[in-house]
Amino acid sequence: MKKLISLTILAAAATAGAQTLNSVTTAVTNTITRNNIELGLTGGYAGGLSGEVFVHAPNVIGPVGVKVGVAYTRPRDSINDSSTNVLGSFADAKKPISEGGLGASEYGSQTVISVDGTYGLGEVAPGIDTMVYGGARYGMFKGTEDYGTSGGSTTYSSNSFGLGAGAMASYALTGNLSLVGDLGADYFFKSTINTSKGDSIPTADGSYSTFDNRFVRPGTNFKARLGVKYMF
Repeated sequence: MKKLISLTILAAAATAGAQTLNSVTTAVTNTITRNNIELGLTGGYAGGLSGEVFVHAPNVIGPVGVKVGVAYTRPRDSINDSSTNVLGSFADAKKPISEGGLGASEYGSQTVISVDGTYGLGEVAPGIDTMVYGGARYGMFKGTEDYGTSGGSTTYSSNSFGLGAGAMASYALTGNLSLVGDLGADYFFKSTINTSKGDSIPTADGSYSTFDNRFVRPGTNFKARLGVKYMF
């Protein structure tokens, strides 16, 4: 009888221990799952051909997460065609020399660093997960008007703070790999414009509007990108 009681107590203790261990294991597993890190790469349009790499930590606090990204864009226009200087409009300057122009060209770049808070909305359809995001932006913009060996070139640059928001949807392709779409908009505040000729024009300067009109950079910038993300 004593042996039976002892065996019963041991069995109950073992069962309780197993249940406790299972609960702890499940809790740890769920915690790891909820706090996985996502690495993503997207490409598309944001004022020109654009790509972004981002790191996202979802569910840091409940459905709230943090996303950090770096985007690079080749803008469609770097110099405003309708802007004028002593050489005339830039549209005329871009015409071939045979047509009375100067054979000028333009090129530039836009690099944007983003830090966003995210909020997971869950599945809107089977397999399709969604979230919204919003946060701060820091943009580094450059634009060059180039007149070749005969006329030289001028490069304009400006670094601006901004705000942005958007939504992302993802569709699982495999266990850890997902297709992701990103739609959003960024807004950048006006800031000092610098030139390769040594000029520095703050927003309060009387000539700021002239440089502001010539150098194309985003005010409000809409974006649409498609890519993949991998969950670690």
